[in-house]
Amino acid sequence: MPAVSERPVLRHDWTRAEVRALFELPFPELLHRAAGVHRAHFDPAQVQVSTLLSIKTGGCPEDCGYCPQAARYHTGVEATKLMSTEAVLEKARQAKAAGASRFCMGAAWRSPKDRDIPKVAAMIREVKALGLETCATLGMLSGEQARALKDAGLDYYNHNLDTAPEFYNRIIHTREIQDRLDTLAHVRDAGLKTCCGGIVGMGESREQRAGLLQTLANLPAHPDSVPINRLVRVEGTPLAGTAELDPFEFVRTIAVARILMPRSMVRLSAGRESMSDELQALCFLAGANSIFYGEKLLTTGNPDTERDMALFARLGLRPMPVVEQGETVHADIVESPARGRAA
Repeated sequence: MPAVSERPVLRHDWTRAEVRALFELPFPELLHRAAGVHRAHFDPAQVQVSTLLSIKTGGCPEDCGYCPQAARYHTGVEATKLMSTEAVLEKARQAKAAGASRFCMGAAWRSPKDRDIPKVAAMIREVKALGLETCATLGMLSGEQARALKDAGLDYYNHNLDTAPEFYNRIIHTREIQDRLDTLAHVRDAGLKTCCGGIVGMGESREQRAGLLQTLANLPAHPDSVPINRLVRVEGTPLAGTAELDPFEFVRTIAVARILMPRSMVRLSAGRESMSDELQALCFLAGANSIFYGEKLLTTGNPDTERDMALFARLGLRPMPVVEQGETVHADIVESPARGRAA
């Protein structure tokens, strides 16, 4: 296949064969290409830092095979009510003090009821007033609900595709992948930025990992953030006994995502707690430039902030600053005498 240029045109017409060919490149060549694309659009020494808080945990009626928050599975996760605005705001203050630039709020709903939207909107307004970017993941949304969240000041909405279309019904039976695509359309139509990725290591083949990334890259607009989750095998869920994905295959997935979606934030998300520092470093080299930081990642563990900051120091990385309204994080990079490249 042709070499990937340093300033690739944003494409939405990737074929499965092209994506498969990227996965099959020799590992050093794939990382070289991905790193070049990353450097063309971002400062490679900056990592966007987000904190994710579960504002309503457990009791979800869905049957996602990976999820400990599904009510039908016995995982030890207790259902809770929606947190108060003040409790959420205190967590947001702590996240900002620890260096987070984005605060994400997640609720274990299939979809929020209309009566829930004003409560979440109040949280969004207060968190936004702290100077943090805001993100929410609440399940499926109607167009009206998406507009209400946008009006409250929401910046990003997370709604993952989870896996390739042809593998989807092996993992989830209580909704179709088209339901997820419909919610993403409502979110885009409301003017919200999208955060959309998937989970790897659920027993899918490399072909199906290619299918997930192809579907993401061929959306009408590339997701602004692409979380790549490595399955956390939780006892009590149907996928608890799944074999662990080869670490180099995970890095390949990060690299291919970076090449296909050059201006998106590619985020190391769930599963990072079990990753070695060396594996995370390879992921950053392959084009990952965003992490979740601090707090538990909904109901699974996340590395603590001290470990993350120690790793950043060892690698010469630093948190990406909050992007002001109207700015873009992928503006042309200029030279810096101190470190060679700076945004």
